[in-house]
Amino acid sequence: MKILHIDSNHSLLIDQLNKLGFTNDEDYTSSKSEIEAKIETYDGIVIRSRFTIDQQFLDAATNLKFIGRVGAGLENIDCDYAEKKGVYLISAPEGNRNAVGEHALGMLLSLFNKLNKADIEVRQGKWLREANRGIELDGKTVGLIGYGNMGKAFAKKLRGFDVEVLCYDIKANVGDENAVQISLNDLQEKADVLSLHTPQTELTINMVNSEFINKFKNPFWLINTARGKSVVTEDLVQALKTGKILGAGLDVLEYEKSSFENLFTSSKMPIAFEYLINAENVLLTPHVAGWTIESNIKLSQTIVDKIKAKFC
Repeated sequence: MKILHIDSNHSLLIDQLNKLGFTNDEDYTSSKSEIEAKIETYDGIVIRSRFTIDQQFLDAATNLKFIGRVGAGLENIDCDYAEKKGVYLISAPEGNRNAVGEHALGMLLSLFNKLNKADIEVRQGKWLREANRGIELDGKTVGLIGYGNMGKAFAKKLRGFDVEVLCYDIKANVGDENAVQISLNDLQEKADVLSLHTPQTELTINMVNSEFINKFKNPFWLINTARGKSVVTEDLVQALKTGKILGAGLDVLEYEKSSFENLFTSSKMPIAFEYLINAENVLLTPHVAGWTIESNIKLSQTIVDKIKAKFC
């Protein structure tokens, strides 16, 4: 079987696939149309996020048996059409779930203890102890929306704290010893912290809007290490201004391109984003929650293992 790699990944991926007898070609620079012109000669393709694999691409891929995405989600692939054509889809949420769980916890603790704000002030010669008095996580109720690999990893990290962890998921019976599954209404009634761990789907795009936010009984903290388009930034900013949202840790933004490599498609910065970058109760990172030294290895290893299990 011939595999085309169109994004660079850890070297173990190609090394191990070579040892398993696959032929591996690399093309990290050709345009989508150029790759589309030759994809019929390949049995498999390995991608991260360089472009979308749509119906036209899949129609050209007449011999394609699998698509491996070195990442957690498959939103850059027309999954329904691929499955209709008998293409096996592989993703690797197991590879970066621990990294995401740690990042979410780190953002939450940083917000609670004003670490980013305090660090900047001390570097400027300011020693403002009372202004940087934090709050403790113990005693809080943490609500998770999405309780798959990422949500479960975050809940596991919370076991050392005296917190109540609740989860909501469209799938039934996913709760475990680390989180009690409840309805969305009940989660909005009880949560002091909301952490998103959902894929990008029609159900989750623009999910966190003003109507959604205002259904929470208490002011709450928001952590988003999932997908940026799940949160309407203008509505988030309004909630931050009114105090309905007490602070936000955002690893993802709705302004991201699908490749995740660049932020804005134009040079004009949205007004809502200008507010975020100047807000002391907002912590921003560039879509790196699952982007660790260890996850780079584990993501590639997961793809190899799944290809091996299916085709060897």
